[in-house]
Amino acid sequence: MATSMNPEAAEKAAEEKLRCVNCGWRVKTLFVQYSPGNIRLMKCDNCKAVADSYIECEFMIILIDLILHKTKAYRHLLFNMLNVDASDNKGILQRSSLIYFLLDACRVSFLKSCRDDGDSSRSPFSSIWTCLKVLLDVLLGNLVFVVVVILGSKFLLSLSFDITRYKEVFLAILISSYFKLFLISMMVWEFPLSVIFIIDIFVFSSNVVALRVITQLSVSRCIAVCFMAHTTKFLADHCVLPRLFG
Repeated sequence: MATSMNPEAAEKAAEEKLRCVNCGWRVKTLFVQYSPGNIRLMKCDNCKAVADSYIECEFMIILIDLILHKTKAYRHLLFNMLNVDASDNKGILQRSSLIYFLLDACRVSFLKSCRDDGDSSRSPFSSIWTCLKVLLDVLLGNLVFVVVVILGSKFLLSLSFDITRYKEVFLAILISSYFKLFLISMMVWEFPLSVIFIIDIFVFSSNVVALRVITQLSVSRCIAVCFMAHTTKFLADHCVLPRLFG
C-alpha cells in the first residue's frame, strides 16, 4: 500500500529541485539568511552567476518578465516558488485547476453570449440549459486537452510515466495560462470578440515557454505538444461539442 511522503522528506525533495534561473543547473540553496531581512544570495556552481536574483525583486517585476516570456522568470516561478512537493504549496495543483476551469467557463460563456447576440428574452429553462452546456463544454474540452498533453508528453517529449513528473507538467501549463485572467475584464467592459483569440495566442506561447522550462527539451517539441493540445481543444469546442449539444 502506498504511503504518503513525510513533511521532512517532502521538503528535502523540494529543495533538490531548486534551479539556477540562468542556466537551469540544480542548486542546493538559493540564499543564506543571517538574520531577518539580512540574506546573501548564493551563486550557481555551473555558471558562477547569482542563482536566483528574483528573490529580491517585487512581484510586478516578475510578472512583467513572465509576460515578456523570459525563461529566467519561469524557472524562478516553477522551480523555486511553486514546487508541487513543497509542504507550503500543498493543494496548489487543485486550486490552480479550479481557477483555470472557472476562467475557461467565463471564456466559453462569453463566446456563447456573442453567438446568441445578447438575446435577453430567454426562459429560465433556456438559461439553465445554457449553463449546463457551458459546464459540459469546459469539462469535455479540457478532458480532450489533458489527454492530448499526456499523449504528447509521453511520445513527443519521451517523459517516463511518473505521476510527479506529470503533475509538474500540468502545473506549468496551468500557471502559464495566467493570461486567462484578462477574461475577467471582459465581464465588466465590452471588448471585441477578437480579444479572446488574442488571449488564446498569448496562453499558447506562454504554455510553450513553461513546458520547455519544466521539461528542458527543444522548443520545436514543446510547440508541437501545445499546438496539438490547443488545436484539438479548439476543434472540440467549435466543431464536435456544438453538434452534440446544439
